Amino acid sequence: MGQETSEKIARLEREIDELKKENERLRRLLEEALRSAKRQAAPFSRQGPKAHAQKPGRKADCQYGQQCRRPIPRSVDEVIDVLLPGRCPHCGGGVQERGIVSQYQTEIPEPRVKRIEFRIQMGCCRRCRRRVQGRHPRQTSDAIGSAASQLGPRALALATQLNKGLGLPYGKTAAVLEEAFGLRVSRGGLCQAIARVAHKGEPTYQALLEQIRGSPSVTPAETGWKVGGKLWWMWAFSTAQVTVYAIQLGRGFEQSARVLGADESRVITPIFHIRTLKDATVMSRFVPWSNKG
Repeated sequence: MGQETSEKIARLEREIDELKKENERLRRLLEEALRSAKRQAAPFSRQGPKAHAQKPGRKADCQYGQQCRRPIPRSVDEVIDVLLPGRCPHCGGGVQERGIVSQYQTEIPEPRVKRIEFRIQMGCCRRCRRRVQGRHPRQTSDAIGSAASQLGPRALALATQLNKGLGLPYGKTAAVLEEAFGLRVSRGGLCQAIARVAHKGEPTYQALLEQIRGSPSVTPAETGWKVGGKLWWMWAFSTAQVTVYAIQLGRGFEQSARVLGADESRVITPIFHIRTLKDATVMSRFVPWSNKG
């Protein structure tokens, strides 16, 4: 083997080593990029510390930022007198009173479940002989018998807000009600109760639809929404006063017409995709858009 061949082999081996090192470096960078793209919970960090990190905490003087403090309540429900101790806690000497100062505390009242019994008068019609029963405004249903024990309107409103407004699943919504108020309810019971709330809200929803359809300008938008593991679309239709949502199977003219109707004279600003529900409420400008487009 000649000297030239040996030098060539040595050069190729060096290049192979350099390529292996470069490959390993790129692999690490790829793993870090994939790892940083995933959501991580605190206290884990996605990247290393900064070389010249700023000092933590509030800045001094004019860089402190907006100063806020809890306002003193306008009304007080309870006054508690806090007496001086008989002896100084530091040296045991006598204590002399010099005045009284006030401290305020805003507290949540102790939650408790209120159980109400409705004693319903039952009767029948003298003409058609059908059953007739009384109804109180605080009742949430006419059901009796095996379905006589129900949730009250405040409990239903809180459960609906936790599940639909804040996005808690039924299991966590039931856990909040039990831990905070001692109110035990099953996930299936919550699902059925919230479905009944939606049924009672149907007239209000229809009134909002009529208001949207009567508006001269509307901003529609849609984003993906899973129903039973399948892709549907959550539509948002906004005016300056109202926003109406509709979860539908498609994202075309047929679905928009179910909400808006086929009104060719309406001015529509298309937002072809939204990332958050708040995007649908932004109405920056209106441009003509054909419903057939």
